[in-house]
Amino acid sequence: MISIFAAVACAIGYGGVALGWAMTPRSFGFAWLAALSVWIAWPLGAMALMLIHALTGGLWGKAIHHALAKGARRAFLIPLLIIPYALTVQRLYPWLQAGATQYDNALYLNGPGFVVRGVIYVLIWLVLAVLVTRADDDANELARLAPPALILLALTATFAAIDALMSLDPTFASSIFGLVQISEIGALSLSVAALALIFSATALDSEALRQIARLLLAFVILWSYLAFMQLLIVWQSDLPHEAAWYLLRWRQGWGMIAGLIAFTQFFLPFFTLLSSKAQHSPKAVGFAAASIIIGGILHQFWLVAPFAGSKSGTIALLTLFALLAMACTSLLVTRGKGRLWIGSRRARNA
Repeated sequence: MISIFAAVACAIGYGGVALGWAMTPRSFGFAWLAALSVWIAWPLGAMALMLIHALTGGLWGKAIHHALAKGARRAFLIPLLIIPYALTVQRLYPWLQAGATQYDNALYLNGPGFVVRGVIYVLIWLVLAVLVTRADDDANELARLAPPALILLALTATFAAIDALMSLDPTFASSIFGLVQISEIGALSLSVAALALIFSATALDSEALRQIARLLLAFVILWSYLAFMQLLIVWQSDLPHEAAWYLLRWRQGWGMIAGLIAFTQFFLPFFTLLSSKAQHSPKAVGFAAASIIIGGILHQFWLVAPFAGSKSGTIALLTLFALLAMACTSLLVTRGKGRLWIGSRRARNA
């Protein structure tokens, strides 16, 4: 029954995506990028959390291990889901368009370099996905893999965020932009895993739930601090090429979305998870996790969509269709008990 619903939802999602691509190809590119930057947080964050738990231990990682292992295996879908982005990439970045102005950072922002770096990022993610999923039933092997793998994940996620998102405006520069994205990846992936645990049929361990709640709170604080510091530094510097990046996101209703992001990704989860009683409540933790996910979707949309012009309603609808298509693809590309065909030794032997 779930497969039927997923197939119907997938058909709706891809139908809306195809219609959007045919009618507004430029808007489609921005919408797919916004959706992809949300979805990709799940496999990358799942791998990172598995590796972090292998080093630190704790009940939180054991409780959500199954969900994280499934999330890590979704990394094998990245080459497939990145194809529409690759096909529309020249419409997104002014420095890739014919006759583009030569920017000061042209040595970095150029077509060949962009393609080579993108291929390297994807290859590293796929190799790490193979290593992590094959070792997910061996804590010692994961612990040995964790230090270099976490360094590679941090570096590739940082530069991928710079290439795909920050370079939408080639004149904008921020030394903590990648860190903001990494903290959001952690918050989103942990939120998805927490919701999967809460809605699963397994009995919830109160201490494990408390640890997950506190880790969620830590990610919320980290993301909020980094995002605010970036805004504060740009505001204090008052440089035209940096201020313009924020000014674009304060006009024509984008400021209202910025307020919603702060409300859903900081205020709601922060004040919910501060309570010790709430940290032991599945409903409260689930509410905070859902709020973080909504805030993450809004944030990625807010980062990307203003560059597309005034058709924000069209891009918002296309982004939802794209997210639906990606989520349903993740559900459908499975076999057996929800396992991807590439997986751990335990999954292959099951």
